Amino acid sequence: MLTRGRVLVVAGSDSGGGAGIQADIKTITALGGYAATAITALTAQNTRGVFDILEVPADFLRRQIDVVLSDLGADAIKTGMLHRAAAIETLCDALEAMAPRTPLVVDPVMAATSGSRLLDAAAIAVLRRRLMPRADVLTPNLPEAAVLLGGGIETRAAMREAASALRALGPRAVLLKGGHLQGETLVDVLATPDGLEEFEAPRIDSRHTHGTGCTLASAVAVSLAQGLGLRDAVIRARAFVREAIRTAPGFGGGHGPLNHAHTVAPFKAG
Repeated sequence: MLTRGRVLVVAGSDSGGGAGIQADIKTITALGGYAATAITALTAQNTRGVFDILEVPADFLRRQIDVVLSDLGADAIKTGMLHRAAAIETLCDALEAMAPRTPLVVDPVMAATSGSRLLDAAAIAVLRRRLMPRADVLTPNLPEAAVLLGGGIETRAAMREAASALRALGPRAVLLKGGHLQGETLVDVLATPDGLEEFEAPRIDSRHTHGTGCTLASAVAVSLAQGLGLRDAVIRARAFVREAIRTAPGFGGGHGPLNHAHTVAPFKAG
């Protein structure tokens, strides 16, 4: 497979390999792209939870971003776990200086699948104020959207309203993930300047869903980096995640990792 599409991922490391930087690299590579990274934090985690976090100093985070962009460049940037307000401020400063027009996919990671908190409460205001208005695509799940909007989202109709409300906060597009709603059908809502579109699929009954948010956002980012339009990028990303869940290896005693190594169809730009 020809490597095409450079993606800089700014996120935390998952020692268990199922989410975070590890899932991002696996996804981007599986879809034919090139992944570079700026690590925001190291985590000691597995399928059962996050046991410790070691933050990367803000000045070293900026150093990672600067040296990657100044040499390798990026066709898209994807963010994951940012953890502290200082990391978000640092990232936004770097984007303004070095990549003001590079497509940006923001996964507003607030908690791991296990429930462990990954975003400091003080950072949420900075996320809303600086990072969300810069995002080309925001990819929250329902609990994250509820925090950003200040209210619960419990129905399909509420999802549509929430997606529109989130886009009004600044991002050019919002992909609101509906995996936390009950029911046999999983629905995601895409809000763009052209309106709302819903994507449906039968729910796969599995506990092996660790890293689904990271994987989806990275799949969207690499698809944009390779020249796909947003709608096609979303369709491709959802298909990749679905097959990764369906063929998950079954590792661990908690929320297990996906199978990022499954075969995927070649991308088609345009």
